[in-house]
Amino acid sequence: MDTDLLKTFLEVARTRHFGKAADNLFLTRSAVSFRVKQLESALGVELFERQRNNIQPTSAGERMLIHAEAILTAWERAKQDISLSSEQSMQMAVGIAPNVWSAYLQGALQTLHDGLDGVALRTEELPHTVMGRQLLARTLDMMISFDAPQLDELEAIKLGEIELCLVSGAGPATLQEAAELPYIKVNWGTVFNIQHAKEFADLPIPIMHTGSAAIALDFLRANGATAFLPKNMVTGLLESGELHLVEGARELSRSLYLAYWGENDRLEIIRSAVKLLSQVVKQD
Repeated sequence: MDTDLLKTFLEVARTRHFGKAADNLFLTRSAVSFRVKQLESALGVELFERQRNNIQPTSAGERMLIHAEAILTAWERAKQDISLSSEQSMQMAVGIAPNVWSAYLQGALQTLHDGLDGVALRTEELPHTVMGRQLLARTLDMMISFDAPQLDELEAIKLGEIELCLVSGAGPATLQEAAELPYIKVNWGTVFNIQHAKEFADLPIPIMHTGSAAIALDFLRANGATAFLPKNMVTGLLESGELHLVEGARELSRSLYLAYWGENDRLEIIRSAVKLLSQVVKQD
């Protein structure tokens, strides 16, 4: 299988447009069309419904998306494994859900690098469902997310609890007063959304939705808004008086989970990584 065909297929599926895919891949439109037809010929199915200004994957194309991503990820991992230096004996691939790494585990990479002798690290920020699939496909060794995967084949370990607090960039405010301030909704996962709907229904319609705590913090400071942010992330700003806890707003707790495939041949290294990451969360 020519991996260029898969890359072209994925880009067309992402852009829903042959011309845009061609621009992004630095190819001609005819070259993109030819590659897609080559892949369709090899598979014996049509991957796209071709209508003017409306390119959509067929049902076969939707299924192929999962396999194309897995094949390319496995190929990249294979190339990296083969090219490990003499000081490195193994590669470990870690998937992180959006918002987890930047918000909580900033020091984790260095901790893993120092504590896992001879291990080359590969990290990717991926959606929760994609990480579960990649664990089962053996293209990821571990995933870290707010929601434990509901798959019997995977082992899930709770790393720790993360405290989220409602903070204001517009000066001291009560929960009632926060209802009059701009609000930024940060995606902290399913459990948070349920708690938020029950306890904070009076907060205004968000002026921004984001999956990044860093983006939310920047926007909050610039616009005098409020948002739920990690306590460890805003402690210094609270102490300096730049931000303020919203009075009367209960802190919400989120669990942080690490999951892996129980029959992975790197279990010893994975268990060492779990211990190191648990220490990082406790320190925060």
